[in-house]
Amino acid sequence: MRFLVTGGAGFIGSNCVEYLLDQGHQVRVMDNLSTGKMENLKEFIAKIEFMQASVEDTVAVKEAVQDIDYIIHLAAIPSVQYSVEEPLKANESMITATLTLFKAAVDIGSVKRIVQAASAAAYGDGPELPKRETMLPEPLSPYAAAKLGQEYYGSTFSKVYGLEVTSLRFFNVYGPKQDPRSPYSGVISIFISRMLAKGKPTVFGDGSNTRDFVYVGDVVAGIYQACLAEWTGQSEVINIGTGQQTSLNTLLATINDLLEGNIAAIYTKPRTGDILHSYADISKAQRLLAFQPKLGIREGLEKLIAFVKLTEA
Repeated sequence: MRFLVTGGAGFIGSNCVEYLLDQGHQVRVMDNLSTGKMENLKEFIAKIEFMQASVEDTVAVKEAVQDIDYIIHLAAIPSVQYSVEEPLKANESMITATLTLFKAAVDIGSVKRIVQAASAAAYGDGPELPKRETMLPEPLSPYAAAKLGQEYYGSTFSKVYGLEVTSLRFFNVYGPKQDPRSPYSGVISIFISRMLAKGKPTVFGDGSNTRDFVYVGDVVAGIYQACLAEWTGQSEVINIGTGQQTSLNTLLATINDLLEGNIAAIYTKPRTGDILHSYADISKAQRLLAFQPKLGIREGLEKLIAFVKLTEA
């Protein structure tokens, strides 16, 4: 089968491309390299077709969807803070790009399904836990609002045009190839990189806020399962997490333990749009996708630390 992966040179995208190749599929990657890196694809660049272009580019997208069976749409600027500072640009990178891609898929007529990255940020900061797909969304940032908009367009295109779109609400994804130097990187990669260098990580808030940290290998397996799941003609929204919550203070303590260190954090005021507590109800993913995360937070951190030590040596 032939897959198009938008944002395929990014963190989740490059891990997804590698997974698809391991399954024996043909892969076309579309990435404008604004945040993605060719370095993430270097190990298998000869095995893929690469297009350096933006998903907002109508002509390029029409070319990209040719002869494609499944589209995995990951292209975006994955940053709450960036969306607060640049809401119009954030909207273009998510809403405009997504509409361009959906329209091209409808026009070509041969795409079997689109699986797109949604976000747990859609749930906002309501007190009810765990977060279930049936909860009323409460986006707290332009990023969350745009990601929710992608879901709504997926549902609408399914109803109006018959395009199958599955939206996966990722919780806090971490793992190899997440660049700690990027301003859009996740907290785990930033913490590990800084602590390996004996630096103090910065915590926004008092560290009691919790997240559902899910290893990227489990996420890409869920993406693949969503592509091939046996349903037709409908749009689905599905959580992808572990069903467990970890506080930032516990995360720091675990990293210190694995590094055999005792580095204290620098605590500062919370950021606008940040959520206090979040973890996923993954029962829908288990039911529809047979999804089951394999790595807990400690095991995932061990693998990531080994990767970072190897690449930064």
